[in-house]
Amino acid sequence: MARWLLFWVVISGCWRVTPAQTLEADVCIYGATSAGVIAAYTVAREGRKVILLEPGTHLGGMSSGGLGQTDIGNKHAITGYAREFYKRVGAHYGKAESWTFEPHVASQVFRSFLQEVKVEVRYNSRVASVQKKGDQISTLSVVLADGSSQTIRAKIFLDCTYEGDLMAMAGVTFTVGRESNAQYQETYNGVQLRDKHQFPDGVDPWRTPGDPASGLLWGISPQPLLPDGTGDASVQAYNFRLCLTDDPANRIPITRPADYDSTRYELLLRQLAVYTPDSLNWQLMHIARMPNHKTDINNCGGFSSDMIGASHLYATADWPTRQQIVAEHRAYTRGWLYFIGHDKRVPAHLRAEMLQWGYPRDEYEACENFTPQLYVREARRMVSDVVMTQHHCQGKIVADDVAGYAAYTMDSHNCRRVVVNGMVKNEGDVQIGGFGPYPISYRAIVPARQQCTNLLVPVCLSASHIAYGSIRMEPVFMVLAQTAGLASVQAIEKSIPIQQVNLADIRAKAGIPVPLKLPPNSQQE
Repeated sequence: MARWLLFWVVISGCWRVTPAQTLEADVCIYGATSAGVIAAYTVAREGRKVILLEPGTHLGGMSSGGLGQTDIGNKHAITGYAREFYKRVGAHYGKAESWTFEPHVASQVFRSFLQEVKVEVRYNSRVASVQKKGDQISTLSVVLADGSSQTIRAKIFLDCTYEGDLMAMAGVTFTVGRESNAQYQETYNGVQLRDKHQFPDGVDPWRTPGDPASGLLWGISPQPLLPDGTGDASVQAYNFRLCLTDDPANRIPITRPADYDSTRYELLLRQLAVYTPDSLNWQLMHIARMPNHKTDINNCGGFSSDMIGASHLYATADWPTRQQIVAEHRAYTRGWLYFIGHDKRVPAHLRAEMLQWGYPRDEYEACENFTPQLYVREARRMVSDVVMTQHHCQGKIVADDVAGYAAYTMDSHNCRRVVVNGMVKNEGDVQIGGFGPYPISYRAIVPARQQCTNLLVPVCLSASHIAYGSIRMEPVFMVLAQTAGLASVQAIEKSIPIQQVNLADIRAKAGIPVPLKLPPNSQQE
């Protein structure tokens, strides 16, 4: 009987596909990065309903993705819930606060924030389109992992991703790459050929040494070096911040990857032939020690964990292309670690040191003990009414609409690997400090009013390439996210555009002082 009833329902036209589910909230946050978590916590603490979407499966972005050696500049610039994060991490280790930590500890702390306010992360939820009514976002169309869709309706939206996809789909102006120095009268933007993280002189770029006709080695661009300060679409190199361990009880050996290609590392051998270091640390990689025999390993030197030149397409690529770029970086990095430890052409003392390290059994267990979070150092950057530049970093221009403070060196990793005077050279690395904390303009985290009045962008904010290199630190993203969350709530309560909020009230709630008063003898850049 049930079978005949089902047949009748189908042929009578009463069987219909269920329409896409519609979810509603006061605030919708896209990206469960460190900023996304803090923004969600902030809004929920203010009594507003939050939807937190994450296009992937990872919680906490880089802060739980291996970046355990926190880049700060000056910790007194870090306030509010961002500072609370580092206090909770410290509590795990029996300290007042800690700026160095294991990835799984950061993950636990982020989960504790969300659990307190009963916010669940909706993973595998990728924004496919944005609908607007006038100057406001009305709904998002989200595609789930199984191919189904959802509609998200909210009053205010936050883009807390590293890529700025929601911002771009909302029609907000953005840029990718390096401005010329002339655009904002800067001196450290655009093409930069400098000495830091550089090959020594004498490293030959050709497959057959001395023979340009043999072609370039893997990873070298055939494009000529342009004059210093020239703008282009290049993006600074990405890498993985590597959590390894030298604890034999917790160590998984670094084995030969299935996609291993030793020719990718020929340049490393040529570099070692010119200059052979005494150790790995601060020579081929920067090994920062974390608790419990673990590391945060970052790029260092001419040939290291940065996959120079491989990040340029990522910012505006579609999801499958991005996943391919991530896979290529993973293959490069796993192969690089294996090469150093096992290739007989690598000096024995470096191989022996590398073999002390392995993947930790108690980290990233669902991802073969290797971080799933690519370090997207920059992608899209919004262009709004205020663009943060080198002049803000160095205190020549001071924002009066303070949303938070940054304090780190103007820092860009290399962007390209090129041939200069017959030798291989890296180009794009800039590390310029010498300044204290400086205010970030609120207008740099909101679009121009004529473009969108209910969107905030605390991560892919409005800044030049070189200024973004100073601002783009995880604790700063969290500070700006709290400001963005409080601004969202105020805009809802007062029924005003996000550009018209009362910043004094927001700063008072967030604990952001104006001006910022530093304790005597506090560390400056």
